[in-house]
Amino acid sequence: MPFERTIMITGGAGFIGSHVVRLFVNKYPQYRIINLDKLTYAGNLANLKDVEDKPNYKFIKADICDYEEIKKIISTNNVTGVIHLAAESHVDRSIVDPFTFARTNVMGTLSLLQAAREYWEPSGWSACRFYHISTDEVYGALELTRPEGDPQASECGGGPFGDDFFTETTRYQPHSPYSAAKASSDHFVRAYHDTYGMPTVVTNCSNNYGPYQFPEKLIPLFINNIRHRKPLPVYGKGENVRDWLYVEDHARAIDLIFHEGKVGETYNIGGFNEWKNIDLIKVLIKTADRLLGRPEGADDDLITFVTDRKGHDMRYAIDSTKLNEELGWTPSLQFEEGIEKTVRWYLENQDWLDNVTSGDYLRYYERMYKL
Repeated sequence: MPFERTIMITGGAGFIGSHVVRLFVNKYPQYRIINLDKLTYAGNLANLKDVEDKPNYKFIKADICDYEEIKKIISTNNVTGVIHLAAESHVDRSIVDPFTFARTNVMGTLSLLQAAREYWEPSGWSACRFYHISTDEVYGALELTRPEGDPQASECGGGPFGDDFFTETTRYQPHSPYSAAKASSDHFVRAYHDTYGMPTVVTNCSNNYGPYQFPEKLIPLFINNIRHRKPLPVYGKGENVRDWLYVEDHARAIDLIFHEGKVGETYNIGGFNEWKNIDLIKVLIKTADRLLGRPEGADDDLITFVTDRKGHDMRYAIDSTKLNEELGWTPSLQFEEGIEKTVRWYLENQDWLDNVTSGDYLRYYERMYKL
């Protein structure tokens, strides 16, 4: 039986991408889902072992910067929907190697846009959509006007650490090579809508956490370090504030926006869930120690304060009111519940974590797929 449509999800072997691929493969058997991934260090096909044999799933290894190859893939597979998550995303890496971030995040996005345009435009954009996933970091930073946090602030319309939030109309002010590259890619997507009429949508999301995240990021890194009794390196004094969202809630939002979001619009996706880094780390330690059967506070001494990151933004906070009011989306998990699920998953999937930290996962799939 032919599929109703083919959707290509870039970066589908990565953290957020694998959750989106899994959701779409399982929820929409009438769609063919192409997972397109270059399989850099952060791409791991083991993230999708549970769906790799599904009849509507297809993996293609390709570089989004390879314009001719992307054109061929889109036309050969009759791709009419692109959900674009492929990106270099680690701020520290961008500070060391900004050229890679510009190449992948800017030129890779442009390659996808132009390839999709050439295939879609002759049909009048019929049933086509280009969905670009971005980050809250493009907005810059917010003031930390309540450094100690105020749990009652939300009753007055503000957040616990300040009254202001990033909205869809907040002026872009990126502060790192990573966020500058993402900001540029966002502008290209909107330009293709305004110039050519391409049906696009852009979302800017807050920090994600949950299963299958590459362990260079804070939460899986610290869970693994707690497990092995290694130091927990905290930038500065740990006072930077981030808004956290469970990854499966993000995947649900992507599904909803891809199908029902208005063409040409931007939607912010956040958890209304601000945490100071040091407080988050203490919750991680407390949860991990309990699940590991250690006394409470046994690993508090692992906290190690290190020199702050260059250009480290103080506070991010996303206002998701538009997404809630227009499409009815809200996060499903409270943070403590999400952290419990996340810590438990990493501790129960230590083979996955060990394979990733050792690099064995790359060698296994290179042999399996002859990549």
